This record gives sequence, structure tokens and C-alpha cells, in this order.
Amino acid sequence: MAILIWENFRRGSCREIKLQAMRIEADNFSGRMMSYEKPIRCKRGPPVPMSAKTKRSPESLVDLMARDIQAGVFTPGSWLKQIDLENRYGATRMDVRRALDQLALKRLVRHVPNRGYHVHALDDRQADEIRDVRVILETAAAESMVENVGPADLEDLRRLAARFDELTLTGTILEQYEANIAFHVRLLKLCSNQELVNIVMELRGRGPSAPATQWKTRARIEQSGREHLLMIEALAAHDTAALRRVLTAHIRQTGLEGVASTQPPKHKSG
Repeated sequence: MAILIWENFRRGSCREIKLQAMRIEADNFSGRMMSYEKPIRCKRGPPVPMSAKTKRSPESLVDLMARDIQAGVFTPGSWLKQIDLENRYGATRMDVRRALDQLALKRLVRHVPNRGYHVHALDDRQADEIRDVRVILETAAAESMVENVGPADLEDLRRLAARFDELTLTGTILEQYEANIAFHVRLLKLCSNQELVNIVMELRGRGPSAPATQWKTRARIEQSGREHLLMIEALAAHDTAALRRVLTAHIRQTGLEGVASTQPPKHKSG
């Protein structure tokens, strides 16, 4: 009897041990399954929040991209990858595509089917023709500028011209470009014909205004600074003819000695 009782006790203990082992195995299996459900994190860097991709308006994106093209950030002929533009500007794919289409209409970029977009590269003929049109329009605006200029305007222009001169010594080429744009935007603000101003600004965007093509030498940058001051002097003297001469030299980058007077030649009588 004692042997039978001991045998039953031993068998019961074995069954208990087996049940406990089965429970442990089940717990381990559940733990492994839970670990498989954990999300796998991407090691490509933190994603850009969607809120950051929707703050910028399509219009401001077009302006930023156009400014970067003109500043030489994207060189003529270079291809523009949309994923790179999304990351650079924190914009959505749709906004980037719309901005590129707008820039194509402005002829700043060119769309090649099945390939993408690249920065438009002007040939010499196109660049010269754009300069010629700018000369016609900006010299036409000179009279309105002279009529509307006041002391506060002259003070602003002197400050902006001084900033440009300062940056020719201490600034980067992109900072110089931004300072030059600021001066000319303030100058055109004196013109009362807003449609004329809009056309001039569009042409400035299409022309060879990138620093790499606009200022090929340090001497040319310094000459641009001197021409800014000559424009201010002409405005202060209310001298429309002088302002036209300086604007022509500035746009064509010929120097004042290479610009004929805008006044028609006087013929001697007799």
C-alpha cells in the first residue's frame, strides 16, 4: 500500500511539473509573438512632419525657388530632382510639382517629358535681347522715378547701396546678390506704373542675373556699387537723362564710357 501511495504521489508530481513547463513555454511563446508586433523603425533619419510640409504657400515656394535659381544655387542646365526640392524647402510633392510648372511658364526652368525639369540656360542672343528690353523699360521708368523720389527714398537707397558696398568686402556672393536685389526693388518702387515694374521684375528673373554670370570679376562688382551711387545722385539732382545713362550702363555692364547719351543728337543749323 505504501508503495502504491508513493507511486501515485510521484506520478502526480510529474504531471504538475509537466503542466508548469507547458505554462512557461506558452508564456515564452507569447513574449516572442509580442516582440514581432513591435514596429520596425526606419534608420533613414527622422521624417519631416506633415505640418512642416504644409506651412509654405505655393506662391512663396515659387518665389524661393526662383530666387535660388537667380542666385546661382541651381546652375544653368542642372537637373532638379523633386525629392531633393521637397527636402530643401520642406514642401509636399504636389507643391513642388506646381512650383516647377510655374517656373516653366516663367521660362526659368524647362520641362523635358519623361526626364524631368532642368534650369533653363540662356544663349548669348537671348541674354542680349533681354538686356535690350530691360534698357527700354527701365529707362522709360526713369522719369516717373525722378518725379516721385523724396528725401526718405534717397535715405533708403543710400543705406541699401552702402550695404551692398560693405558686402563686396565682407560678404558671400549670395549675400551680395541679395543686397543688389534689395537695392533695385527699392529703386523700382519709385515708379508709379506698377505693370511696368512687374514686367521689369519678371525680365530680371529671366535674365543672366546669377552672380556667376553677372559679376565675373571683383572689378565688375565694385563698378556695380559705384553705379548704384550714381543712380542716387541722378535722383537727388532730378536729372532724368543722367539716370537713364547710368541705368543703361548698369544693365548692359558696359561702363558709362561705353554708353551714348540717351538724348537725340543736336544738328547744327545752316
